[in-house]
This record gives sequence, structure tokens and C-alpha cells, in this order.
Amino acid sequence: MANENPHADPDIATTSETIEVLHNRVSVRAFKPEPVSEAQIEAVLRAALRAPTSSNIQAYSVVVVRDAESRRRLSVATGNQPHVAETPVFLAFCADLSRIERAMRRHGHSLDDNNLELGLVSAIDASLVGMSAYLAADSLGLKGVMIGGVRNDPAEVARILDLPRRVYCVFGMCLGWPLSTPPRKPRMDYHAVVHFERYRRDGVDEALDAYDAVLAAHYRGLGKPAAADSWTGEIDTKFSRPQRDHLRRALREMGFDFR
Repeated sequence: MANENPHADPDIATTSETIEVLHNRVSVRAFKPEPVSEAQIEAVLRAALRAPTSSNIQAYSVVVVRDAESRRRLSVATGNQPHVAETPVFLAFCADLSRIERAMRRHGHSLDDNNLELGLVSAIDASLVGMSAYLAADSLGLKGVMIGGVRNDPAEVARILDLPRRVYCVFGMCLGWPLSTPPRKPRMDYHAVVHFERYRRDGVDEALDAYDAVLAAHYRGLGKPAAADSWTGEIDTKFSRPQRDHLRRALREMGFDFR
């Protein structure tokens, strides 16, 4: 797939501490028993809150969960993921329109006629803060894993976290000192996902075939069984039926009725 960047300059710097942190990022699900201090969490989150936010609306909140019983309940709600219960700290990154609504009420308006744009913005804002928090934590030696399973049962997660109306948890993050670090999972080829000037439509099937082979080799190298269609087959299994089909109804009941 020949698609070299015509503007590439071999003489300029192409690496940094931040770039290397990203290159070495992995999902960690096993943690040492050592605590993560309040000062470290505050440092991570204060840095993360400098993430970009659309029109400065800051449509997010973060709930820091340390209580063992709350983590146990969250573990069940997220699909019985044991690392959610075992992590020293669980961070819940929430789309939060409650402050926006309070601001609007001061001027005689509400979010009752909200639209899809604001819903997308709040989820994007929360995601930008979450990824920024992960990078800040990683720079301190902390590791973790993102938990999308909070959307399995958003109402139950809201009850556990005591979220008000107009707030829902977009994703969570387990965070702690790594007990073990798994090998990096290979990503799809750079030129399959990066396009220059216009979206390129050729070579997609070849890229999928190549990634199936690379991912299968990765799994086999870990001693795991792997089908020849490791990625495309898994994607088909996951998404040939609707995922979290109840989510629209649940979010509507939580105040995210976007049209």
C-alpha cells in the first residue's frame, strides 16, 4: 500500500518522551497491592482537566472510586470484570450536562429541547479528559485499562455513583501499579488508517487480510488459540447483532434525550 507522506522530513526529530509513552501503552489488568496516593490522583486529574473542551463547556465530571464495596458492585455491573473490583482506584469519566443546565436555567432556558450535537460533545469531552488522565498517570508509572462495560447497565452504574440527572458514565478506568505488563497488541497498518488529502478506498481488503495474520501470530505467540481471521472474525462475532440495544432508552431516562 504505497502511500508515503510527501512532506516527510528525515532530518527533524520524530520521537519524544510523550511519543514513547504512547508507543508503549498497553492495557493492564493486574495490580500490586500498593495504594495510589490522593496526591497522585489529584496531580493526574488536574493535568487531565487541561484537555481540550468544545467552546469551554467542560461537559464532564470524574468520580474517583476507592471503596471496595462500590468497586465490587461496579465489577458486577460492568460484566463481572474482576480487575474492576481489584484495582486500587477506579475512575468514572462521565458526560455531564447538569452544570450546563443550571447555567441555562439562570437565563430562563433548559435542556429539554437538546439535540444530538450536545450529546456528542459531552461524550467527546469526557473521552479527551480520560485519555489525558491515562497519559498523565502513565508518566508516573501507573498503568490501567479503560472499561467500556459501564455502558452495560448505565442506570445501575449511576445508582452506584449517585449520578444526578443529565450525567452518565461514558467509560471507566482501572488504575494502579502494574503487577505485570502484557506485550503490546499490534495495531492495523499505519497506511490502512492514515490518509493524505483524501480518503483512499483501495487496498482495504488486503489490509484486513494482513492484520488478521499479524493478530493471529500475536495470539499464538502468547500461547492462545487463534483463528486465521482473528480480527475480522472477532469483529463479525461482536457486531453482527446490535450491542447494548437498551442504551438509547436508558440514556433517555437519564436526561440524554437527543434528537
